[in-house]
Amino acid sequence: MQTSVRLGDRRNFRNLFGSVVYYFAFAGCLAVLLLIWYFAAHKVNYVATFPYIEDVLARLFEALVDPYFWTNFLITFVRVLKGVGIAVVIGFPIGMAMGFSPFLMRLLAPYINALRQIPITAWVPMAIIWFGLGDGPTIFIIAFNAVFVVILNVISGVQEISPDFYNAVRSMGATNKDVLVDVVFPGCMSGLITGMRMALSGAWMTVM
Repeated sequence: MQTSVRLGDRRNFRNLFGSVVYYFAFAGCLAVLLLIWYFAAHKVNYVATFPYIEDVLARLFEALVDPYFWTNFLITFVRVLKGVGIAVVIGFPIGMAMGFSPFLMRLLAPYINALRQIPITAWVPMAIIWFGLGDGPTIFIIAFNAVFVVILNVISGVQEISPDFYNAVRSMGATNKDVLVDVVFPGCMSGLITGMRMALSGAWMTVM
């Protein structure tokens, strides 16, 4: 949810001042930060703890033209996609069911809240035991971390659906299945998209 708020703040800034001013302001802030880094690093003059900005940019350029970097980046990218994909497959139906059914919400919410409070690093030894070395533990950790993000955002998307939509379809004789297919499923798409975006950003932090 915090990511959504930040995105909304950036959109409001662009709408208020215009896209051109927004990007000029972004470029100006970035230039100021780079200048501060440059002078501070040369003032400290100890590259072991505070490297020069020119050295960092040079190493970055070398990495970007190195095929070995892109090979490993592709491996990591595939792991992220697999982990988030698994999280969506598991989390979307659970979130939709919990958001629609108060009974399932009361039944599953304590377990979901308990599991998501466990630090993700605590699962690393178990993931290695269960899946061995290789892609398995990494994909499991990514999926486990992302599935709760997806569930919570889908629940939020379902709960934001106006009751008028439920009343309208039920007045026309819709069953629970019809409500799920015609109202809940399309209505929670915004929550799913937000959850996927947040899960992808969290997955990159997890995989590191």
